[in-house]
Amino acid sequence: MDTGLKVRTVLITGASSGIGRALAHQVAQAGGRLILVARDAARLERTLTEVQAHGAAAVAMRADLADPAQVRGLVAALQRAPEPVDILVNNAGLSIRRPVERSLDRPEDFERLISVNYLGPLVLTLGLLPGMLARNRGHIVDVSSIGVQAGAPNFSGYVASKAAMDHFARALLLELGRRPIRVTTVYLPLVRTPMIEATAIYEAFPALEAQQAARRIGKALIERPVRLAPAWTTALELLHTLAPETMRRTFALLHDPVHRFLERRAKARRARSHRPGAQEEH
Repeated sequence: MDTGLKVRTVLITGASSGIGRALAHQVAQAGGRLILVARDAARLERTLTEVQAHGAAAVAMRADLADPAQVRGLVAALQRAPEPVDILVNNAGLSIRRPVERSLDRPEDFERLISVNYLGPLVLTLGLLPGMLARNRGHIVDVSSIGVQAGAPNFSGYVASKAAMDHFARALLLELGRRPIRVTTVYLPLVRTPMIEATAIYEAFPALEAQQAARRIGKALIERPVRLAPAWTTALELLHTLAPETMRRTFALLHDPVHRFLERRAKARRARSHRPGAQEEH
């Protein structure tokens, strides 16, 4: 990562594992100051120890973004901190893969998705924005999903909650006008993190590693674009806008066969990994 983060204070939510942990290492190596936020105290402390080993100035602040009281407490603590937050990375997220028809009696799952993916980051953003406005500088980075661009069957709750933050960011960006406070949305594809481990079919899906995803976010921290997204998903987003019926028919035709193929691949990979001597082969 570029050294443009030196003397910048970067707050990363979801910093205890996966993308957030990898990003914390990259920011630390670039010389940035770190505020690490996550709900798992033990793993958060591990990340803190690791980045401090790089020589980074870092603190850890435990908070569960699904709990409004904890988010408000976090905001109050940040407002009292001696070093203001220069860059907020809303990275923490929750995902549930389930068809709508199997979610009809589970509205509480949608509520938790909204809390973690939208309301928590929203309250944190609203709490830090006044300081950025007063200093006339700052950068808000929202980590989103390519599913928001192109749609994602079986992820209605996740995509809807991410889309809420996405559209808030778009409105905020326009309201800020020419003020030198940037708002960036980073659209990521599937990433191999602990969040996806419960879904066996993901073993066969193409996916980024956490370090690769973190490098994309790191690029956004330096270059400060309005949005950062793969070209192919941006093309799908455009197609979804211009030809929604074509998109519907394509998904209807390909969704089930593709998933059956990936399920077979995942099963075959698991079978190979459980063969005697499989560890030595790899």
